[in-house]
Parts: sequence; C-alpha cells; structure tokens
Amino acid sequence: MLLILILLFLSLSFSKEEVFYLMGTYAFIDLPEGKNYEAYRYMRSLEEKLSDYIENSEVSQINTKAGIEAVEVSPETLEVIKKALYVSQLTKGAFDITVGAITIRARRYKELSEEDAKRLVDYKKVEIEGNKVFLMEEGMAIDLGGIGKGYAVQKAYEKLKTPKGFISIAGDMKVWGQKRLLGVYDPIKKGVLMEGVNRKDLCLSTSGNYFRSHIIGKPNHLIQVTIAYTDCTLTDAFATAVFAMSDEQRRSFLERHNDVGVLLLYQDGSIYFNRAFLDYFEFVIFREGNR
Repeated sequence: MLLILILLFLSLSFSKEEVFYLMGTYAFIDLPEGKNYEAYRYMRSLEEKLSDYIENSEVSQINTKAGIEAVEVSPETLEVIKKALYVSQLTKGAFDITVGAITIRARRYKELSEEDAKRLVDYKKVEIEGNKVFLMEEGMAIDLGGIGKGYAVQKAYEKLKTPKGFISIAGDMKVWGQKRLLGVYDPIKKGVLMEGVNRKDLCLSTSGNYFRSHIIGKPNHLIQVTIAYTDCTLTDAFATAVFAMSDEQRRSFLERHNDVGVLLLYQDGSIYFNRAFLDYFEFVIFREGNR
C-alpha cells in the first residue's frame, strides 16, 4: 500500500526518529542503540527480494517464469507468500497476491487486457514445493503491495529485538515497549480522523483507493480501512482485504474475527469502530464532524 496515511510524528518521550526512502515511499524509524540504519538496511534487503518493480528480485523472477518453471526463493520470500496464501484462505479470496495479473501485466505493462488478466487471478494456482514457487499459468503475476510493507516492519521488529521502538512505512506501522501519540489520516477533510495513545504494543495499517486505485474488490461504501492487530504482516493484509470486501463479506469476516480491531471511514463521512480497536488505546479522540 503506497499510502502515507498514519500521522505518527509525535512521541510521549524524546524521539530520535529518522526518515528513509524505502519501498517507493518513506519509512520513519525510531529505535534505541543506534539501530535505525540497521533496520533500514534489513528492510531494504527485503525490498530487493519482494519488489516487482526490481527486475531481478525473486518475485519478478517468479512472475517471469509463470507457467514455465518453479523458482527457488529465499526463506523470507517463501514466508511472506505462504502468509499471503493463508490470508487468502481466511478471507475467501478477498486478499489475493495474484492480482498482479491486473496491476502489473494489464495496468502497468499493458501486456494483457484487464478482462484477460482477471481470469488469471487465483491464489489457488500458486504452487509451493520445498523452497520453490510456481505460478501455474502463463500471464499470472504476484503483487505483494498489499502485504509487503507490513511484512518488512514485522520482520525488522523480530530481527532487531530492541526493548522498545517504532517503525512505519507509509500506512503500516508498529510501536512496542512505549506509548506514543498516534493519528489516522482523514482523506475527506485532509486532516486527522482520529488520534490516541496506545495502551499496548500494536500494529496499525490503513488502506484506501484515493491516492491510486490499486485495490481491486467488490463494490462497497468505504473510503478507508484502518486495522489494529498484533502481527504487522497480517494487519497489512487484513486492511487490504477488508477494503476489497463487499459490505456483507466484511460484516461476516469481522464477526468471525472479533479480535481484529477495525476503524472504517465511509464515503458519506460516517465512521465505525469495534471494541477490539479501542482496546489497543488508552484513549482516542475523533475530530469534530466524524461520528
């Protein structure tokens, strides 16, 4: 998600936050012990494996060999693809990384018509055997835009193991071991929709289609989705999936997974949030006019 949505620039303690260009957007990193650059370099190494914009990345190689042969990949690429397929099953296909047939093949490179590309979107045709990944039909493509940033944030957190920290890439962030004042962007009024202080460690991801129409799904009445959860990989993917669902699919999914915190902004300016979302915060304030 190429969305600079979460306004995360205020802290309750002295901040040594640094800004890096990463994954086509900006990463904000605030870690102790001079770990900021180490986190950036690690996430950059993930980008070099996962980005379909990098010609020799592992994902680009998988896409190039679609319908031809399987591609051997690193443990990180294998892990994020497996997690993506798990979310696809969990969301009954609302989240599907093979949407790359549309976003990459049809829209970016004009190799296929959009109608032909739609017929190639099917996560069940991603075959994994050992450390190899194979797309079963020529023209298929993987696009990790709906999960990759959250995955990078989560993996940096797991690798560095600092007692506290904050990492954000565009609309995907994690804060742990500390409390911060966090905010969610309001795309209607171009300001802050909500701000609050976290009660506990959390991941926060926001998705919408107003910067670029990159999320493909069912017609619905949403303009933005924000998810609060514990694992940033899943948080990122859930935000994408919930936005792509029809209104009925979304209601059913949130009923089944009531531990997933959600803040929804509708096209008419109204909002919805559940108890699980509030449980992540000591307090929240919604700007006047957002009810």
